[in-house]
Amino acid sequence: MKIQFLGGARTVTGSMHLLETNGKRILLECGIFQGPREESENRNRNLPFEAKKIDCLILSHAHLDHSGNIPTLVKQGFKKNIYMTSATKDLLAVMLPDSAHIQKKDTEFVNKKRAEKGLPSKTPLYTLKEVGDCLCYFVGMNYEKPFYITDEIKVTFHDAGHILGSALISLEIKENGKKKQIIFSGDLGRKNLPILRDPYQIQKADILILESTYGNRLHGPIEKTVEELEEVVRRTYLRGGKIIIPAFSVGRTQEIVYELHKLFETNRLPPLPIFVDSPLSVNVTEIFKSHPECYDEETKEMVFNTGDPFGFNRLTYITEVEDSKRLNALEESCIIISASGMCEAGRILHHLRHSIENSRNTILIVGFQAQGTLGKQLVDKAKKVRIFGEEFTVEAEVKVMNGFSAHADRNELLEYLIPVKDNFGPVFLVHGDEDQSLALAEEIKDLGVKEVVVPEVGQIFS
Repeated sequence: MKIQFLGGARTVTGSMHLLETNGKRILLECGIFQGPREESENRNRNLPFEAKKIDCLILSHAHLDHSGNIPTLVKQGFKKNIYMTSATKDLLAVMLPDSAHIQKKDTEFVNKKRAEKGLPSKTPLYTLKEVGDCLCYFVGMNYEKPFYITDEIKVTFHDAGHILGSALISLEIKENGKKKQIIFSGDLGRKNLPILRDPYQIQKADILILESTYGNRLHGPIEKTVEELEEVVRRTYLRGGKIIIPAFSVGRTQEIVYELHKLFETNRLPPLPIFVDSPLSVNVTEIFKSHPECYDEETKEMVFNTGDPFGFNRLTYITEVEDSKRLNALEESCIIISASGMCEAGRILHHLRHSIENSRNTILIVGFQAQGTLGKQLVDKAKKVRIFGEEFTVEAEVKVMNGFSAHADRNELLEYLIPVKDNFGPVFLVHGDEDQSLALAEEIKDLGVKEVVVPEVGQIFS
């Protein structure tokens, strides 16, 4: 048995791990790499293996840094099953077409700028047709229902509590007369957050592949984060500005709206308009409604009592491009939630372009920002940033709130491992910037776990 870490190693984007056992090549994740444009182009277009030699793909959840390069995989020759939870299958049926649409529009915009400079035009990573080609290979499975890839390889999905449909992946493998269990965490959620169930508690693992996004950081209590949200909105409203929130269309948008809805219902905020400028979010909302198996008890009760746990009836959805453009001309205070969450593509770039140089406005960062992304530059308080190749001075207030994170923090990861620390073998830490993964490795060793590894990209372990 061999495991090769091909993406999401010492970084938080482009997750991709290759497991070889019993003559089979199993790919865990096929994420899109998000970062500087040229590096992203190179890594996303050039897969580090021969696609047609992969026997199956197993996916933990729908976020594009874990799933977004599936169309490239299929385009390059992969024609086998892609296993995921039923909710993830439904999400990707709208998320991947949306990704193709955004790439098309962004490429058109960039090519206008390139043409002005006499530079050759670029093409999107994949097209809507190529997305359609990959959807027929999707196989949706239920939580806690084991299935077999071969007679020797059994897979079970457990709820990871990260986003709708997210899964911990358990692989039980017979090889040379021996059984081994590999647990891959995907992205591990947090306990006691609204909407979703808590993560499933693993009992044992011969090999554990664990995320480390917040391996050396702590989140504040969600109650304190909601108070901060109230304060930021009120402060920006009083100075007549807009609150621009880059947010993933799946998970973070729903959570922010959920908390804003409760603040409005209890009269803690003035009645300012909220715009969700993402055609994808409209479809995702309907998918959320159709998967109550992922909800915690509080949210289930709200669904049955009101039918509207996220307060979506008070939102204005923006689907048309012209309506999106009109938001930038609004003079009144408002909240605009738009994708992408790392400010790398989509309509959020146009809103930032029009609002970033106005000191009345606030850019509210509510999710993790990978190294090299525009979002990370804003978190690091860059004075000037480039958007669509043009330079802008950052005059707007930039506020970062990590308390809404759907990733377990350092203490939550350690608390998750403590009950079973004597029941697993080597731990491989992935999906974390190098400093986060290395710091968490030392903490896990202090628990008494002897072998903790932070793999390099491309590194192979037998």
